[in-house]
Amino acid sequence: MDIKLFSFPADNTPFSVIVAAKLAGIAFPSDSSLPSASPPTFLFTDGSKLHGASVLLRYIGRVTNIPNFYGQNAYESSRIDEWLEYAPILSSGSAFENACSYVDKYLERCTFLVGHSLSLADVAVWSGLAGTGQRWESLRKSKKYLNLQRWFNSLLVEYSDELDDVLTAFVGKRGGKSSGPKLKDQQGLKTNSVNQEASDKGKAGSKSTFEVDLPNVEFGKVRLRFAPEPSGYLHIGHSKAALLNQYFSQRYNGEVIIRFDDTNPAKESNEFVENLLKDIETLGIKYETVTYTSDYFPQLMEMAENLIRQGKAYIDDTPREQMQKERMEGIESKRRSNSPEENLRLWKEMILGTEQGLLCCLRGKLDMQDPNKSLRDPVYYRCNPIPHHRIGSKYKIYPTYDFACPFVDSIEGITHALRSSEYHDRNAQYYRIQEDMGLRKVHIYEFSRLNMVYTLLSKRKLLWFVQNGKVDGWDDPRFPTVQGIVRRGLKVEALIQFILEQGASKNLNLMEWDKLWTINKKIIDPVCPRHTAVIEERRVLFTLGNGPEIPYVRIIPKHKKYEGAGEKSTTFTKRIWIDQIDAQCIKVDEEITLMDWGNAIVKGIQKDQDGFVTQLSGILHLEGSVKTTKLKITWLPDIKELVTLSLMEYDYLITKKKLEEGEDFLDVLNPCTKKETIAVGDSNMRNIKRGDILQLERKGYFRCDVPYVRPSKPIVLFAIPDGRQQSSLK
Repeated sequence: MDIKLFSFPADNTPFSVIVAAKLAGIAFPSDSSLPSASPPTFLFTDGSKLHGASVLLRYIGRVTNIPNFYGQNAYESSRIDEWLEYAPILSSGSAFENACSYVDKYLERCTFLVGHSLSLADVAVWSGLAGTGQRWESLRKSKKYLNLQRWFNSLLVEYSDELDDVLTAFVGKRGGKSSGPKLKDQQGLKTNSVNQEASDKGKAGSKSTFEVDLPNVEFGKVRLRFAPEPSGYLHIGHSKAALLNQYFSQRYNGEVIIRFDDTNPAKESNEFVENLLKDIETLGIKYETVTYTSDYFPQLMEMAENLIRQGKAYIDDTPREQMQKERMEGIESKRRSNSPEENLRLWKEMILGTEQGLLCCLRGKLDMQDPNKSLRDPVYYRCNPIPHHRIGSKYKIYPTYDFACPFVDSIEGITHALRSSEYHDRNAQYYRIQEDMGLRKVHIYEFSRLNMVYTLLSKRKLLWFVQNGKVDGWDDPRFPTVQGIVRRGLKVEALIQFILEQGASKNLNLMEWDKLWTINKKIIDPVCPRHTAVIEERRVLFTLGNGPEIPYVRIIPKHKKYEGAGEKSTTFTKRIWIDQIDAQCIKVDEEITLMDWGNAIVKGIQKDQDGFVTQLSGILHLEGSVKTTKLKITWLPDIKELVTLSLMEYDYLITKKKLEEGEDFLDVLNPCTKKETIAVGDSNMRNIKRGDILQLERKGYFRCDVPYVRPSKPIVLFAIPDGRQQSSLK
């Protein structure tokens, strides 16, 4: 069934529908002869019709091949629907500037209105702006709403061929309004708009939650690097750096490389390299290539030797503690005045790893009186006889991060180095070292380090938990590593949304996990299947006197609002199991609702000497109204096909929200961080796979970590936090 004709009123062109069709590559004849008040209409070859701009947009979104054009899940589709309803405000007279202000503020923290790629939401709002013609153009000239302008121009640049054609053909035909931006008016935007916006924003001194402009940027020539040290797995803090690098590379049509900062063989290993690459793939980071700082060891040694010859570096054998004290007090080392010849002699001793060489380090000769202590002759090279995980025992000396990073950044053509603001005082050192080396300057862009409550992000401290058996490994669900939180049930989409919502702000922030898990719930709840479980301990048998003598099976949906979750079989029997906690709430002669079945009336309750319910008896009352009952309880049939479940709950590893400076994390260890509850589950759970996410009715969300293998081995399910504050495990 194809579109035969697209009809609309001549004085009210549905610009957004035309733009969406053009982007989607959908062609059809059009007719602008409809009466003024008529809605735009698609006439199909079989004679059927669709009416209304939003309806037509949704149709295009469903039939196009553009990825996620109408969202990648039910939640994103609903968000897009909200924007489709909002977009007409842009053409409603006095509300125009208020709408521009709202969208501008929204775009402080994101590249696209919904998700991480172009969608119908962007099309509707972009078209609403462009369709106002001169009114939007006047605002652009006034330099108001810089986030909105950045977004508008970036779409125009990215989809220039399609949008220029539509602008030329249709804008300006709205009831005699002055024309909007035509093709010839837009040419200057294609390469210069981003630079101009960055310049204008810098001049204005404006700050926003998401400061989206890099300094001195040239569109299409931005080259960034994500440079983790392979001394641990990627954690949520690293994720922010990785995703911001990707954001800016996409923002400016640039590229990202992955570089392993492998200059400390005592901490690094191939295991960490492999798992970091796995984590980067999990985050969806698109990179050009993978490099290693160790690739540049020969050039780094050559550069160090050149600096020694030029008198810009010297060899020092001052003991480490004394050196630190002298740096703090601005006292020059006794070795600072050594001749280049003496320094080269000692340099060779370091290279050979001799007894004398092992006592030495190479220091830059910068400024021991500078108020910025990072410039007080920092260490460039240290001896380390431990074999390197990539190149073995070839070297006895290794460069420090402070020396290697500015060198490799410049050599690899990096235009902007993204660094967390904790390195702010070392920025001057970074630039000074590049200057002494005679290398091209790399621009530094700072963002705030991501800190989470009740969470340790130091790889040294995380390693302590691994080495001391306090967790099951780097992918333990209590760990803030990417593998840990994904294993616990976090969707990567939620992590990306959480981090990009914070943006590139330089403000220090201590974030709540609840916010991240709330985002996650909004993603999983609309689509995850529902199952039933009953806690094994003191479960109660409920006998229904008029229940089915012969068990029968019904097929019902796993999710009442989402067909894609599939179907499950439910067995109805005379004897059913319910939770002790539910049984405790029931009174004799009370009518209750058995979920997915109907009502029942409890006639008898038996308890033991401790007050626990041991048995219930009653009758089905299926004609009863579920609206009148107080208790709606889950249940399972008394059949052999039920499966055993191990429900795992986890808590924070420490008991304090934030450690103060100098405070030892060992003093605030949480004594109880894991709890196992045995339950029985419906027989359909035999088919769930590792990694599947589901909801146990009235018990919460879970991720399958160990699927069904055999009756004697339980299915292991990890409880997924839902964003509501939970008390510590008992």
